[in-house]
Amino acid sequence: MKRGGLFVQWRRAAGFTQEALAERLGVDRSTVHRWETGKVAPQPWQLPALGKALQRTAAELEALFGGRLDDQASRVGVGDHSAASSEELRLVFLDLERRYDRVPSSSLLAEAGQHFARLDQLARRLRTGPQQRDVLTLQAETATLMGKLVWDASQRRDHGGARAYYSQAATIARSLRDPVLESHALLRSSFVDLYGTKDAPTGLALAEAAARRAASASPALAGLALLHVGEAHAMLGDRLECERSIGLAQDQLAHSGGGPAAELASLDQVGRLAGSCYLELGQLRRAQDELEAAARSLGRRQKSRTIVLGNLGLALIRQRQIDGALEVLDQAVDELEQTRGGGGMNLVFAAARELKPWRQEIQVMELHDRLLSLMAAP
Repeated sequence: MKRGGLFVQWRRAAGFTQEALAERLGVDRSTVHRWETGKVAPQPWQLPALGKALQRTAAELEALFGGRLDDQASRVGVGDHSAASSEELRLVFLDLERRYDRVPSSSLLAEAGQHFARLDQLARRLRTGPQQRDVLTLQAETATLMGKLVWDASQRRDHGGARAYYSQAATIARSLRDPVLESHALLRSSFVDLYGTKDAPTGLALAEAAARRAASASPALAGLALLHVGEAHAMLGDRLECERSIGLAQDQLAHSGGGPAAELASLDQVGRLAGSCYLELGQLRRAQDELEAAARSLGRRQKSRTIVLGNLGLALIRQRQIDGALEVLDQAVDELEQTRGGGGMNLVFAAARELKPWRQEIQVMELHDRLLSLMAAP
């Protein structure tokens, strides 16, 4: 992919038109156009603001406009795997990861699958040494990403496909003796049981295993796993164990700092999971408070935010606050039209079903029309 094409992709993933990005940066639209056509590059002093707008690091922008990402794309794309460094392969993976939360997973599947196949071929060629370990680590991370993409693109129906990728990631992680990679794969696998097949006992066991595996290696990942342990207990109706797990998670996350997998979890996620727990336990007002705070803290066009809005809609409907629920669900549909996140989609449709007693009201019919259009969209 040429430099300009990748820049356009990044701009669109961040939700900007040329005009909107130019306004954000205080430049003419023609300047953004010239960046995209490759005629000029941003000045060094413009990179921090541009990186913030596009949610890219300075290193990524410098690599893009310095031509190094062009080299990486051509080398990795034509099958000369040995010529691609682990840094270049990781840039491809990081780009896929960042786009995951902003665009439909179905639009990333082919590209991610090709990248995974390249890594698999390269891992088979390398026998020993640091490069092999780097490639295997990246292969495990990409397998976990593939599991996320497959499950999300299938609207959380392809449990077998997702589990197969997570199992492969965990197997590679064990061969590397990497507890962080293994814990992440186990945790993702627990999601399939907790939110897909609704097998709370199995999901609980996997989330607990993930928390134990990460305990000494990544406080952030251990904390995230404990939040889902808490939600599993809520699904099983055990409020005391649920709240104990959430408390332990808060302690872990408060001390996570910048350690391994720190980007996966933060204290902001406590409210999101606590709200879901209280919804499961029928404590609707507490759920509403937690979920409203979580929705405010999350940026737009994040798949996790649509999950929060879906749960908040359910909490409001069950308290018969229908106007508030419809406002929240409309926001969720706005974002689902861009991201089509499977978790948010399922929750919004579940909330719509609970609006059946009000189905003759105009706003409820309009919401149903929007959901039908969402289903029909390619």
